Amino acid sequence: MESSLALELVRVTEEAALQSARWTGRGDKNSADEAATVAMRKHFDSAAMDGVVVIGEGEMDEAPMLYIGERVGNRQGPKMDVAVDPLEGTETVANGLNNALSVIAAAPRGTLLHAPDIYMHKLAVGPELAGQLSLNDPIEVTLRKASEILSKPLSEMTVSILDRERHSAMIKALRESGVRIKLLSHGDVMGAIETCTDSEVDLYVGSGGAPEGVLAAAALKCLGGEIQGRLIPETPEDFIRCQDMGLEHPEQLLTMEDMVGREGVLFVATGVTAGDFLRGVKYMPGQRAETHSVMMYSGTRTVRYIRSVHHLFQSSETLAAAASS
Repeated sequence: MESSLALELVRVTEEAALQSARWTGRGDKNSADEAATVAMRKHFDSAAMDGVVVIGEGEMDEAPMLYIGERVGNRQGPKMDVAVDPLEGTETVANGLNNALSVIAAAPRGTLLHAPDIYMHKLAVGPELAGQLSLNDPIEVTLRKASEILSKPLSEMTVSILDRERHSAMIKALRESGVRIKLLSHGDVMGAIETCTDSEVDLYVGSGGAPEGVLAAAALKCLGGEIQGRLIPETPEDFIRCQDMGLEHPEQLLTMEDMVGREGVLFVATGVTAGDFLRGVKYMPGQRAETHSVMMYSGTRTVRYIRSVHHLFQSSETLAAAASS
């Protein structure tokens, strides 16, 4: 089941990537996001599942499609929770930068965290550090423990973090520790995934979107890594939203199991712009385009990369419409 469903979901992320990639470098993140969302929603009906969106484009009154609670799939298959980010990196695409993705995670109904659209403190690590660190520790303690476990001096460790003003104190502490810092302009999900790839990143720290934290947890569970999180409700309304979504204590430490459950989870993604993990959409002569995707299943730790060539019979009309906007 997981292989066939994952392949069907890859076709969905491929379509979202193909449509949003046309907006690369055009400075219009809203149109890029809309193109991805419309394409993803349109092609979800081909997936053999009875899915419910638990992480999407927002609440029903805020998003016309892929809203939280929306039913997706052809309803002929297993009952699934679905988390989506049609375009992870809207500004990345708008500015022609690297590592934009189209992402879907799916797991049995009732297992994915219904994370509200607020910030979450995060600590993500690869397999060598999984289960051995705690988000409760100060960053200096975390770095010292990681250094000892990896048998690597701090000066040779690399930590990635979003380049945001809210992280100024943590970045200062990282600098003082002597580690290398990889500052990310965007790409919260990819930042966490990098800890499980061939990159030099040992840890991903800092705060980012809570929905992206759940998507990252799905990927890291498939890759053998780990992510921990803690929601950051900033207003009374945020507390109420968290509690409405089933979190009695919104500021509790969230383990990977809290975010994606114990059962098998699927994670699929297609590159929109070029990156180290996935290549971006490449348009070719003859109304063709190439996509590069990954499909993963935590139950078997299987990771498959897929290179696809698509024939774009309406590509000229789509390009003309984008150019005239």
